[in-house]
Amino acid sequence: MEAVSTGSAPVIYRHRVPVRIMHWVNVACLFVLLMSGLQIFNAHPSLYWSEDSRDATRVLQITQKQVNGQWQGVTRIGGVEFNTHGVLGTSRSGDATEYAARAFPAWSTIPGPQWLSMARVWHFFFAWVFVVNGAAYILWTVFSGHLRRDLIPTRTEFKGILRSVRDHLLFRHAHGEEAKRYNVLQNLAYLTIVFGVLPLIVLGGWAMSPMMDSFAPGWVELLGGRQAARTLHFIAAVLLVAFVLVHVFEVIVTGLFNNLRSMVTGYWKVPK
Repeated sequence: MEAVSTGSAPVIYRHRVPVRIMHWVNVACLFVLLMSGLQIFNAHPSLYWSEDSRDATRVLQITQKQVNGQWQGVTRIGGVEFNTHGVLGTSRSGDATEYAARAFPAWSTIPGPQWLSMARVWHFFFAWVFVVNGAAYILWTVFSGHLRRDLIPTRTEFKGILRSVRDHLLFRHAHGEEAKRYNVLQNLAYLTIVFGVLPLIVLGGWAMSPMMDSFAPGWVELLGGRQAARTLHFIAAVLLVAFVLVHVFEVIVTGLFNNLRSMVTGYWKVPK
């Protein structure tokens, strides 16, 4: 990351072309995968922690129940029930005046109407694009030195992790030379997502495919069975959404235009 211009604040070339391309491919893939995945989940809006699907092994359910003669949307996590009427379990679409029974609302799914087969087409296509793009990113990260140079925290940075946590909580962001390198929390978050959460999503998705199970029999049981793998797939997706929300928030509060420009052109102005 070398400086290429001077002025009120130095501008550095922060993101190389491969990183920028793969970043935006991931953005498109994750957007479609999330919304098509919610549509697929709507076909059976329950999760289980077992090899099979029984009431005794169910850990989450988005459904409806009758209250005073009317159907209300509810979400059950374990033995605890939450009223989620109008959002989860029941929702209205467009100009509809009545609530429809569906786990996730139409505005959050691809396609909007209940259409399982089309959702699977969208999901599987972009899933393989995502896998290929992710493999390319890992290879580039390792062999270009990006992993060692920019993502693995140094011993000094590990020692300052508590200060980094405090600075984030107080919305104190790095500037000058310190801002040119990812902080220790960013590094740990990226490493956890790239080498932990994303592989878990892929493995959970593969475990739900009978073809992948027959290709290498027995490995699905290592995840607890097909239904447990579906639950792990869902949990990993929730963690990924949480990471994206925090990531977008940090992009906004540390300079939306500056950060977007760096991911489009590669050039980033160092905060004073």
